[in-house]
Amino acid sequence: MGTVTEPRSRRRMSGAERREQLISISRTLFAEKGFDGTSIEEIAATAQVSKPVVYEHFGGKEGVYAVVVDREMQKLLGMITEALSASHALIKLERAALALLRYIEESSEGFRILVRDSHAASGTGTFASLISEIASQVEDVLADEFAGRGYDPKLAPMYAQMLVGMVALTGQWWLDVRKPGREEVAAHLVNLAWNGLTGLNPTPSITVTGSRGQGQPPKPRASGEKELREFEKAREKEFKEAEKQRQRELKEAEKARVRELKERERLLKEAEKERERLLKEAEKAREREEKIRQREARLAERAARLEQVDHPE
Repeated sequence: MGTVTEPRSRRRMSGAERREQLISISRTLFAEKGFDGTSIEEIAATAQVSKPVVYEHFGGKEGVYAVVVDREMQKLLGMITEALSASHALIKLERAALALLRYIEESSEGFRILVRDSHAASGTGTFASLISEIASQVEDVLADEFAGRGYDPKLAPMYAQMLVGMVALTGQWWLDVRKPGREEVAAHLVNLAWNGLTGLNPTPSITVTGSRGQGQPPKPRASGEKELREFEKAREKEFKEAEKQRQRELKEAEKARVRELKERERLLKEAEKERERLLKEAEKAREREEKIRQREARLAERAARLEQVDHPE
């Protein structure tokens, strides 16, 4: 009875349902064994169908692999794109880092597939191409920031690759270790990217805005959105004030440096004048000594002549 009932149950599965089942099974196998380590026979056996069923839906292993990779790429890109819709650059960075880590946490199998170099026959891109796609979005954000801060916007593509590469490689590392927690890792990522090594915060944390955008339980819609807008405005004001303060400090530091240079120049000039004065005094002393020597020589010569007059031979 059981052997009869099971085929009937499988026959009741629609084409769309069967396709999704095969994609889900293939996703797990590809994540565990990779493209080369997975066979059509294994996919079919796990789904309890014949190999022709898999060929009918996807044309082969390459076809199902391409669908799996494309879905994962679109899912991750969608999460990153949503994160980059925030208003301030720091919040964009926080949300993007959290989005990647949340994707890794919730779709570990998918991320394992993406970080493998995709098989050439599959027609899909590599993880590097995914990084490039994300970097192209970050590039636009950085270009605007660079222009507003007086930096060369042409450098934005290079900085985008650096930034996304740093986050992506950290994600690969975190895929297996999973410690510390997602928000703590994101906080340290943002700490390094935003503050740099010379300005690291010893106890970084993600802002409320950054956390709320990444799957945290929201408050009631109306009040939550209002609070979020107010918070972001406050953050914007805080960042602008901090930037103004930084610019003031830079100007003061520049003024102090200019004053220091001028003081050094003044001291050097005074030292040079003193050296010239001492040289002149030494020269005058030598001239006086020479005159004295010449006068003594003349006196000696005169005395010799007088001696000859007084005592002729």
